[in-house]
Amino acid sequence: MPVDPSTLAPGRRASYYASNLALRGIIGALGLIPYDKRIPAMGWVMRKVAPLVGFHKRVRDNLALTCPELPERDVKQLCDEVSDNVGRVVAELYAGQPFLERAWAAPVSGPGLPALERARAEGRPVILVTGHFGNYDAARANLIKRGFAMGALYRRMANPYFNDHYVRAIEKTGKPMFEQGKRGMMEMVRHLKQGGIIAIVADLHAHGGVNIDFFGEPAVTSIVPAELALKYKAAMIPVYAIRQPNGLDFEIVVQEEIAPSDPITMTTTVCKRLEELVRQHMGQWFWVHRRWKPYVPIPKPTPTEQRSDKT
Repeated sequence: MPVDPSTLAPGRRASYYASNLALRGIIGALGLIPYDKRIPAMGWVMRKVAPLVGFHKRVRDNLALTCPELPERDVKQLCDEVSDNVGRVVAELYAGQPFLERAWAAPVSGPGLPALERARAEGRPVILVTGHFGNYDAARANLIKRGFAMGALYRRMANPYFNDHYVRAIEKTGKPMFEQGKRGMMEMVRHLKQGGIIAIVADLHAHGGVNIDFFGEPAVTSIVPAELALKYKAAMIPVYAIRQPNGLDFEIVVQEEIAPSDPITMTTTVCKRLEELVRQHMGQWFWVHRRWKPYVPIPKPTPTEQRSDKT
């Protein structure tokens, strides 16, 4: 469950409350603008805000680490493109029906679509892995509309005030939703056992994950989706929504099913394929994330500590 605001330090609570009001105010004001103007308007707002909140610095740091050969003009352009896409995603998240209609109308292609349809016909569970690319919710909305009833695993927002209406917004795309954590994992596993489909955004730094190269640098990555696929004999299929040149429409790409082998090999394949896609559309991936944070393993207790725990 989200953190109870009353347990936060007064300064942090005030900061979260103020930022929540500000963002909701922007979203509410933009909601008065027609959809085809609203989405690019939010992209413009985010481009202006991004340097002030550290987004451009994060993008520059990540690109300096992974793509040091990029000339300054390309880096500057990507700072704007990434911020614009993030702004559009936020506006689309709260747009409701107009966004869903755009997502539903998106064409679907890719070698994984027959495998997805076959799994549904056989009642076989499916794990759809995606990333913070384009608008990941567009793919979920499209496939739900096509009859692929699915649940989705999400990570709650640190801001407890914002988290409440964030969850209500993403639930409009489809249910059930499983919050990352012990309870959410249990509910998600139950859904899988019943032959269900789940969607997991799998490109964030994951505590307890393993280092897997992404853009040539080790990035701590969860192998849980692959472990679940192997344990429950689920089809593991990557799917992404590519934003089109008009900035409003999408193409849904269902990549080839990941061949079952071992969790690290399967997860490495997911990362390689996502990297290939991102290199084709660099401005559509969320370079604002701290994807390459250093790996800090949880220390194992010494034998002396283990004995003291038992006494």
